[in-house]
Amino acid sequence: MSELKKYTIGALVANKSGVLTRISGLFTRRGYNIESLSVCATENSELSRMTIVLWGDEYTLYQMIKQMDKLEDVKKIGCANELDCVYRELLLVKVSAKPDVRSQLVEIKEIYKAKVVDLSLDTMILELTGTPYKLDGFLKVIEPYGILEMQRTGVTVLARGSHTLKDRDCYSDHIN
Repeated sequence: MSELKKYTIGALVANKSGVLTRISGLFTRRGYNIESLSVCATENSELSRMTIVLWGDEYTLYQMIKQMDKLEDVKKIGCANELDCVYRELLLVKVSAKPDVRSQLVEIKEIYKAKVVDLSLDTMILELTGTPYKLDGFLKVIEPYGILEMQRTGVTVLARGSHTLKDRDCYSDHIN
């Protein structure tokens, strides 16, 4: 059996009602968990871009791409390669920020290039955009201060250079 790793699937899908339900249903029926899901409209009003992160082996990845590709609403699909793509995610995190530790939090946010987007007497909401690894690292550093709540958008990804998902002819060359 292959080792489990994190894979990122990018897909251009029809921008219409029910597509997300059908695709997430594929994962549910096969017992696979979606670790991250991001969906948005694209420059073409008829298409949405979907980015799905899942844990699995190469067989799992191949099966999910193959099953998704069978859906009429999936127009293009591929597996993103970390070396050839730009990955980003947005994090909003509310931390306990009593006056005696506030300056420490401001120092940390400067190092990570986070922004303070809200401040109250006892809390601070910080915003950070970056790779999922950067966000994970930031959360570990601020965790001792008391994370009250947080929200992550999910991974978004685009290929570097002139390559685009809509130019892909097939997906098989994206599987290692």
